[in-house]
Amino acid sequence: MKLGFGLMRLPHKGIGIDIAQTSKMVDMFIESGGTYFDTAYVYLGSEEAARKALCTRHSRDTYTLATKLNASVALTEKIARGQLETSLKRTGAEYFDYYLLHSLMEKNFKKYDKFDLWNFAKEQKKAGLIRNYGFSFHGGPQLLDELLTEHNDVDFVQLQINYCDWESSKVKSRENYEVARKHNKQIVVMEPVKGGSLADPPANVKEIFKKADPNASYASWAIRYAASLDGILSVLSGMSNIEQMKDNLSFMKDFKPLTPDEYSVIKEAQRAFNEVKQIPCTACGYCKKGCPKQINIPAVFSARNEQLVFGLIEKGRKQYESVVSNSAKASECIRCGACEKVCPQKIQITEELASCAEVFEKNS
Repeated sequence: MKLGFGLMRLPHKGIGIDIAQTSKMVDMFIESGGTYFDTAYVYLGSEEAARKALCTRHSRDTYTLATKLNASVALTEKIARGQLETSLKRTGAEYFDYYLLHSLMEKNFKKYDKFDLWNFAKEQKKAGLIRNYGFSFHGGPQLLDELLTEHNDVDFVQLQINYCDWESSKVKSRENYEVARKHNKQIVVMEPVKGGSLADPPANVKEIFKKADPNASYASWAIRYAASLDGILSVLSGMSNIEQMKDNLSFMKDFKPLTPDEYSVIKEAQRAFNEVKQIPCTACGYCKKGCPKQINIPAVFSARNEQLVFGLIEKGRKQYESVVSNSAKASECIRCGACEKVCPQKIQITEELASCAEVFEKNS
């Protein structure tokens, strides 16, 4: 089954991950033929949850597990390399089927060279601690081509692909996909539902999909779009509850690629989506970690998108007030730029925060 279970957006209970519900989701996924699970060293609590809900409960030959090494959070080469040992201890997985150098882009890829992490991955593959190595990528096609040319022995590459970003001038989904296929690399798809925004799209997009198939979920269109491409190893979905798991399994267990008519519907939805102004945040949370003011940037942007995308002015305002009751206001941004250096979506975060402050705080 091409559907992969992304363990980044797991259900929570209190301040921690809900292991009981996660375990049920893991069981449903495996029982339906799913095998690919994806976590990362920097996903808070995710690797431990993988151990509790997956690795200690299922035979090692019934699943494949991917995790990632993130050089951006490491001060030294020794610390960066030590992430693999930590990930193995956290998950109890014995080895990783897929190991990725995490979130490479123009702003950080040289650090992976500086710490010699490409050779480290190859060494660990020879040692049997990883079975396949690759990298997740948020840069442009020129850099991707250079990396795949220099490191032509990588087994796969993970790319952001969805119908909304296919022709995006920032994400460049189509161009990156074509580069990866030119190098004959298998592709793991991340963000097929764009952080959940394609599971609950704007009203004009919903109308298009409902007219075409009133029984299909909006997420099904997005995930099937990515899964219908050639060369796809897995399409990751960061499922957060049992309902999302049930929906995804309903159309991916016996997957059928998009038909020509369905592709026409997607093209119409792409045009409609591009007409809607919004902040293209996927709520990955990378921006929050280095913010000196601890602004909850994804939550601020979510509140603003309630207004921009759905026209819910008062709901967005109340949501913003709730956010800043527990964290800093958008106006407290000091424009240090730390958030923009790590943003996979290349959002001009400081400018967007200033706009949010103007909208939400002008009468406060």
